[in-house]
Amino acid sequence: MIVSASYKTDIPAFYADWFQRRLAAGHARMTNPYGGQVYDVDLTPQAEGGTCDGFVFWSKHAAPFRGALQDVAARGLPFVMQYTVTAYPKALETSVVDAERSVAEIHAIADTYGRDAVVWRYDPVLLSDLTPPHWHRRTFARLADALAGATDEVVLSFATVYAKTQRNTDAAARQHGFEWWDPPADEKTSLLQELGGIARARGLTPKLCAQPELLPEPLFSELEPAVCIDAARLSRVAGRDVSAPTKGNRPGCFCARAKDIGAYDTCPHGCCYCYAVQRPQLAKRRYRAHDPAADFLIAPGTRVAGRSGS
Repeated sequence: MIVSASYKTDIPAFYADWFQRRLAAGHARMTNPYGGQVYDVDLTPQAEGGTCDGFVFWSKHAAPFRGALQDVAARGLPFVMQYTVTAYPKALETSVVDAERSVAEIHAIADTYGRDAVVWRYDPVLLSDLTPPHWHRRTFARLADALAGATDEVVLSFATVYAKTQRNTDAAARQHGFEWWDPPADEKTSLLQELGGIARARGLTPKLCAQPELLPEPLFSELEPAVCIDAARLSRVAGRDVSAPTKGNRPGCFCARAKDIGAYDTCPHGCCYCYAVQRPQLAKRRYRAHDPAADFLIAPGTRVAGRSGS
């Protein structure tokens, strides 16, 4: 079983201590956010009698996780770090480290574990008067120049505007005085194609995450469908076969089957566009209330102080 840690929150940035304790214990517990079922997730490698084949980590700031990566490697478990670097202004993501630090960390991971162990994510693409199309072209090219050679792949997607996304981004726009918009599909495809061309010119394969409606005809596309939980990439990192069936989470998703050990509403990065945070203040309170010695990242029924609904 591949373990995802986590598309629901940034475990490397904020929960490294908890993860290292769970890895040493050999298991973590998680709650299905939709049905409420509780699962035990095995973190013990097969060589030690367990069922864990490897990890996919998701982060915008992996420097605090260096010790955890060493522990994972010492257990003989492969990993891939899906590392998001967008260089957005603070009005859009209030607590994310600057892009230069993230670029340096990606190079450090690649130098230590190989470039198959890290994938750059430039997503989601959000259009605003702070980040119009020409800003994305310029910024993406600068980041692609800086990351060429440290990874062979970049994953792109446009922001999906859920109700919580619109509410939180509207609130950020009022607070910081900017405007944002969700462009029509043809404009999204056009910009993604341009970014894909920039990536290919620098030796990076551009892939699109679970938005098949934005892919042009294959013969004319700079982009390929993404596989973010990628058993083939994990196999290359491991130097042995890591097999898992494809089990996409939504149309256009080709990810391998995995168990995620994170929890929604626990990431305090403060990204207004985030699909995993309904209420930013709640996420901050849950982060402060987190117990690194617990089996769960956030135990079921955990109550945190603060005004309800905030």
